[in-house]
Amino acid sequence: MNARPYIRILGLGRYLPDRVLTNRELETMVDTSDEWIRTRTGIRERRIAPPDMAAAEMGRRAAEAAMACAGVGPDDIDLLLVSTATPDRLLPATACDLQALLGLRRAGAYDFATACSGFLYGLALAEGHIATGQARHVLLVCTEKMSSIIDWSDRATCVLFGDGAGAAVLGAANGDGRGLLSVYLRADGSLGDLLQRPAGGARCPLTPELLATRAHLVRMEGPEVFKSAVRSMCEASLEALQRAGLERGDVDLLVPHQANIRIIEATARYAGIPMEKVFINIDRYGNMSSASIPVALDEAVESGRVGPGDRVLMVGFGAGFTWGSAVVRL
Repeated sequence: MNARPYIRILGLGRYLPDRVLTNRELETMVDTSDEWIRTRTGIRERRIAPPDMAAAEMGRRAAEAAMACAGVGPDDIDLLLVSTATPDRLLPATACDLQALLGLRRAGAYDFATACSGFLYGLALAEGHIATGQARHVLLVCTEKMSSIIDWSDRATCVLFGDGAGAAVLGAANGDGRGLLSVYLRADGSLGDLLQRPAGGARCPLTPELLATRAHLVRMEGPEVFKSAVRSMCEASLEALQRAGLERGDVDLLVPHQANIRIIEATARYAGIPMEKVFINIDRYGNMSSASIPVALDEAVESGRVGPGDRVLMVGFGAGFTWGSAVVRL
């Protein structure tokens, strides 16, 4: 018997930088076109954080919005989880910097790095901490300054990504059936080289020579990543529904990771969910890695696309490779 839900979402928040980078502007930077980007990715524009704003500060703004939505203060948070592929520094964790910014005096804090699947992995982590009594309130923050790790001379990748942050406050379910109904997580590290930052870690420390080759920036084998993403997200969508004991028609909204409109369409088609039940904001923000799903979910709630009692299917795929899915009843 499935004892879920153990946890529920108490509040959501997001932060998007003011700076808008359009496809037309990218045409002046690299050999590309607005039509090429739109038809192949669905992206029209993305947000770019200013030079003096990094992951922790973006996360602070999203976290404060989520805490206000949940009606909790800094002393109510027992644990801070931060998903980021763009940490402010390699040591200490960005979660510790964010904990200080937020004044979470009672909270433990740690980072985890599952890239675009971060919000889904974070839900599972939060569930474990809350279900075992280690925390009453968990603050999950997904914050990404992708513009800081993109090679702006590489037209295959620079058109895809944007900056932003999304956050959720999670607490124990109250027995009314609302909360996290299922979660499904998978990974395949043997494919990790298809989407990576080759240099900058302990295996390949940075040198002036490596910096000159831009090996510390994102590199991606686009066609192979696309095929793996479609296959994995389709599988994960059905698995999450099965674990939640739901049929395809029970889904009120699909909130997929916003990486590519063709991946989103293929996932919806395979899952048997009509596009009118799919939330899309990739046209405005591009791929914000782990921030994509929580930002989209917050927008969906704020815009009235979903409300209390509705069932939302979330699915994502990212570097690692990692992928996953979750069903939540709001």
